[in-house]
Amino acid sequence: MASENKSCKTEELLEISKDSEVELCVEDSSSDDEDLIQVDKENGSDSSYEILLPQSDDEDYEPPSPSSPAQPSEPDHCQATQSTSAPAVPQLPESSNNDDYEQPLQSPAKRKAKSKPARSKSRKSGPPEQEEMWRNEKVEDRNPEPFKFMPSREPGPTFNKTASWSPLSLFQLFFSVPVVQTIIQNTNANAARRKAAGIKFQWTDLTVKDFYIFLAIIVFTGLVSIHHRADYWKREWPYNFHFPQEYMSRNRFEAIMWSLHLSNLKDDEENQKKRNTPQYDRLFKIKPLYDQIVNACKANFQPYENICMDERMVASKARIGVKQYMKAKPTKWGYKLFVLADSASGYTWNFFVYTGKSESSISHGLSYSAVLDLLPFPLLGQGYTLYLDNFYTSSALLQHLHKNRFGCCGTIKKTQSDFPRTEKNDFPKRAERGDMRWIRKDEVLFVKWINTREITMCSTVHRAFSGKTVQRRVKEAGVWSAKQIPVPDAVLDYNKNMRGVDLSDVLIRYYSVQQKTKKWYKTFFYHFMDIAIVNSFILHKEICRSQGREPVTQKKFWEHLAAEMLSFAVGSAPAAPSPTLTCMPRYYSSDATQSRRYCRRCLDAGIPRVKTPIYCRACNVPLCLTSKKNCFEHWHKLQEYLSSVNVH
Repeated sequence: MASENKSCKTEELLEISKDSEVELCVEDSSSDDEDLIQVDKENGSDSSYEILLPQSDDEDYEPPSPSSPAQPSEPDHCQATQSTSAPAVPQLPESSNNDDYEQPLQSPAKRKAKSKPARSKSRKSGPPEQEEMWRNEKVEDRNPEPFKFMPSREPGPTFNKTASWSPLSLFQLFFSVPVVQTIIQNTNANAARRKAAGIKFQWTDLTVKDFYIFLAIIVFTGLVSIHHRADYWKREWPYNFHFPQEYMSRNRFEAIMWSLHLSNLKDDEENQKKRNTPQYDRLFKIKPLYDQIVNACKANFQPYENICMDERMVASKARIGVKQYMKAKPTKWGYKLFVLADSASGYTWNFFVYTGKSESSISHGLSYSAVLDLLPFPLLGQGYTLYLDNFYTSSALLQHLHKNRFGCCGTIKKTQSDFPRTEKNDFPKRAERGDMRWIRKDEVLFVKWINTREITMCSTVHRAFSGKTVQRRVKEAGVWSAKQIPVPDAVLDYNKNMRGVDLSDVLIRYYSVQQKTKKWYKTFFYHFMDIAIVNSFILHKEICRSQGREPVTQKKFWEHLAAEMLSFAVGSAPAAPSPTLTCMPRYYSSDATQSRRYCRRCLDAGIPRVKTPIYCRACNVPLCLTSKKNCFEHWHKLQEYLSSVNVH
C-alpha cells in the first residue's frame, strides 16, 4: 500500500529530529522554509526517511521515482517517502574538491550567489596607509631641509663696482655700440626704401650724433609730458622750451621716427616668404635689439637668493596676432611678456615675448614651460627660491624644481588636479580669521589660511606654522579692534618676495618713453629703452650702496642721462674741417677810420702808437698797409723765415 503524503510544520520537523537521533544540516535558502538535508553516519541510521524540499526549477534536482517500492510510514509524522536505497548523488569531477562541493539540492538564486568569487576582507600586507586629512596649526610640521645657496657668480652687478659709472655708461651696457650701429644702418636703408617708393620727405643719413640726440629727446619726453609731440618745438608760452629745438628740428626728429627700423630689410623679406610655415619668426623685426637687451640683462647682474616671475603687459592697439588680452592686469590689451626679476631690487633679469602656443607649451602646459624657459639653471646656480602666482604653481612643477635644487613657493588654485581633495578635518562652516589647515605630501606643503577670504599656498621651503602672527582688524561684539592672528610662514615670505616684477613695473610707469606709433616693433623699441633705463638705475643704486654713497633719485638719474646723451652726441660728431685761407688783407669795418688797432709789427719794433684798420684774414693779425709803410709784407716774410728755421 502506497504511503500517503502529509504536510507538517517546522515545529514538528524539529521534534522529529530530536526523537530520531538523525543529524540534520540546516542551511538558508531562498524559500521561506528551511532546507533540511540528512547527513549519513558511518554507523548507519534510519535511512528510510527523506525530508522533501519544495520543488524548484533546478535541472539538477530529481524528485523520488513513483515506481519505487513503498515502505511503511508513520501516519502522525510529516510527509515522507519510503525507498529501498538512498537517492543518487551526482558524481564530482576529478579536479574538484569535495570539501568545496555544495549539495545539489539548492535553489537557482542560491547557486548563482555561490558561483561569485568571495571578496577578501583582509588588507594588503605591510603597514596600514595613513589616511589623508587636514591638520591645524597645533599639529607640528617638520622643517624642510633648505638647499645651500650656491650662485654661479657673486650676487649683484657683475662688473667692477669700484670704478666710476655714469648714467650714460650704464645705459650703454644695454644699448651697446654694435647694436646702435646696426639700428643706424637699418634705419638709413629703410629711409632710402621709403624715398624710392615715392614718399616725399627731407632726409640725410643718420649718424651717431643724430641718433643720440634723438634718444635724448625721447628721454626728455619721459620727463616732461605734454599732450601733443609738436608742442615741444613751439616758441610761444608755455611751450617755449630751449630743448629740443636748439639741437634738432621737428622735421628731422619726425623723419627719424618714421624711418626707424631695427632689422635688416633683405632678411625681413626672406622671413616674410616663410609666413604661415613653422619657420616663420613673428618677432624677427625686433630680433637685433631684443637679443641684445636679454643677453645684457643676464650678463650684467646676478640675482640674489629670492627671485620671482610674473606677466607684464605692454599696451598696444595694433592689429597683430601677438597681441593678448588679460583681464586681471591694469593694461588689458597689449603684448604679453613673461618676466623673471630679482625680488629685492626689481631688476629685470630675463624675459621673453609670448607669441602663442608652442610645442613645449602644448606638451607640458604654458604655465609649466614658461617657468623652465626663464630659468637657465647653469647660469643661475643652485639654492634659489622662486616665488610664483597661481597661474604657474603646480605640484609637478615644484617637484621638478626641487630635483634641480631650487625651492619654490606660490599661491595655488584649489581646482589644480594635484591639490588635496579630502574634507576630513577641513574648515568649519564659519571659520574665523587666522584659521589654517595644512597637508604635506613628500616635499610639497599645501596650506589653507583664512584672511578676508580663503588663501591657498604651496611650498617646498617652508614649514606649516612657526608661531608667527600678523596684525589685522577684527570685529568682535560689534566693535572693530586690532588683533594678532596666526599666519603661515609661506604667506609672509610670499608677500615679501613676490613684489620684484611689480616693483619693476612701477619704476617703468613712473617715467616711460612710450610714444604713440602704428608699428608694433617700434612699441617694443620704446619698451626696451624703458627696461634698459630702469635696470641702469637699479645698477646705479647697487654701485652706490657698495661704495657707501647716497644714490640719486630716479628723476635725477633721467635728467643726468639726457644731459650726458647730448654731450656724447656733440663729442661724437667729427670736427668740421676749416677751409684753407690765404693771407689777404681785410678791413675790420666798412669805414677805414673805425675799429683801428695797433699794428703787430710796429708794436714789436717798439712803436706802440701806430694803429691800422687792416688785418690778415688767415693770421688774424693787425698790420699796417699804406703807400709809405707796408708792415703786412715784411711781417709775413719774417714768419716764413722763422718757420723755415724751426723746420731745419
